[in-house]
Amino acid sequence: MNDEGINDSAILLMSLGEEYAAEVFKHLSPKEVQKLGMAMAKIKNVGRDKVDSVLEKFKKEASESAGLNIDSDVYLRTVLTTALGEDKANFLLDRILNNSDTSGIESLKWMDAATVAELIKNEHPQIIASILVHLERDQSAEILNKFTERLRNDTILRIATLDGIQPSALRELNDALNKVLSGSSDQIKKNQLGGVRTAAEILNFAGSTVEQSVIESVREFDPDIAQKILDEMFTFENLMDVDDRGIQTVLREVQSESLVLALKGANTEMREKIFRNMSSRAAETLREDLESRGPVKVSDVEREQKEILKIVRRLAEEGQIALGGKGEEAFV
Repeated sequence: MNDEGINDSAILLMSLGEEYAAEVFKHLSPKEVQKLGMAMAKIKNVGRDKVDSVLEKFKKEASESAGLNIDSDVYLRTVLTTALGEDKANFLLDRILNNSDTSGIESLKWMDAATVAELIKNEHPQIIASILVHLERDQSAEILNKFTERLRNDTILRIATLDGIQPSALRELNDALNKVLSGSSDQIKKNQLGGVRTAAEILNFAGSTVEQSVIESVREFDPDIAQKILDEMFTFENLMDVDDRGIQTVLREVQSESLVLALKGANTEMREKIFRNMSSRAAETLREDLESRGPVKVSDVEREQKEILKIVRRLAEEGQIALGGKGEEAFV
């Protein structure tokens, strides 16, 4: 959902009233609640015209999607199996249709990284790895950043070499968390979580300093695994491998302020690639903004680069752009 969609949703929820808005929130993910909550907190005064516009848009979209007369379970099973394959689809369907309970693990998604890190830092690294693969990649990266260097490196290595979690192990893991939280788990198949790609995706959000330290540590243990992780990673510098059409697609979804901050940490070659994929007026404005902007914190630059990479990965998963570089076939 883009910024406009989030703001419109926030306005819609506030117009519904507290009781109905609370019911809607019950069906949202932690990230959706966070985004909508932040948007709602920023809303102070909204004109009647804007509220009417949002309500009219919602009415139109709701009417277009209403009146479906299908077996939703069958439809969902077919769509997920086609899109994800049988194993991944069955894993999701178990949770969606059978309401499989992993409340202990799921509860961690609502906590800030520091709290989760404090909660699990004394567990065995294998247990920590099994927990982190269930969380969003950026949240896992934030949690890793709270660990000591030794624990962080050990955990990433175990994530990279994790080829799945047996149902009994998942139940035990969830039960252990439920001693602090609540719930139980009832998975019926081995969950294909972890692995080199998961480790790479988490490191993509962890920042360059942490990334380098972890890769060097993993390389000492197993150079082949370290290289496989690197091959799966996509960093901001790898945008140089994306073709011009792909860059243009990405730029259409990036806010100008975010782009300015991200490019403050980019080299001249990267900047020129961005400039030539913009209109001359937009490129000139961006140049001026970069020149006029004073020193910025490295953490701010990395944060915006991560946000842009989220957009890049989403577009790649949707098939709108192709990611080049290591591990990718060339396109002609």
